[in-house]
Amino acid sequence: MALGSPQEFSRWSESYDADVCGIDGFPFGGYDSVLRRVVDLAAADPPTSVLDLGIGTGNLAMHFVALGCSVWGMDFSDGMLALARTKLPDVSLAEADILGPWPQEFCRRYDCIVSAYVFHHFEQQEKLDFLVRLSREHCVRGGAILIADVAFPTVSALDQARARWADSWDEEHYWVAERDVPACERLGLHVSYEQIGEFAGIFSVRRSPTRRGSGA
Repeated sequence: MALGSPQEFSRWSESYDADVCGIDGFPFGGYDSVLRRVVDLAAADPPTSVLDLGIGTGNLAMHFVALGCSVWGMDFSDGMLALARTKLPDVSLAEADILGPWPQEFCRRYDCIVSAYVFHHFEQQEKLDFLVRLSREHCVRGGAILIADVAFPTVSALDQARARWADSWDEEHYWVAERDVPACERLGLHVSYEQIGEFAGIFSVRRSPTRRGSGA
């Protein structure tokens, strides 16, 4: 897993909001538009329960709070969470590695699970296994998992972006829709993909509604 340490992210928390909102190029160009599109796709209203994985300083979660949703958030950086608590005092927050064991109070099902600019730190198989876990254990039937991240429609598009943004490029585990959507579907996940600008995309994983006679 290529994820940096909690300490590195806590140090970054001091400039995080300025960095992500102030960059026009790779990797955060269009950041606000990406977050707003996640909210549009969620189509959430009270009393929708929303879990934000890798909540950071709370930039995505604050949109759902404004809609009156019940919002929960996890992050492994105490520095990021300190800022999120300041912005969002009524959100239920926990310091935890989202791929590891979760705090007991978070082990429940949610109407909507969201994440922004987190999954590219995980290798492909980690991404896929985690999405399956979220769908089976933490998303209600008829609910949605919305993953916004650095992503490209094709390998060719990724290669072009790597060449264009060579000075700011980090080799991480970026999504490629033509590869990752079929991989998700082979695991039984129902996935759609939407490209947002040159290097961001949103994966929508929908959990099928309850069938007659089936469980939760």
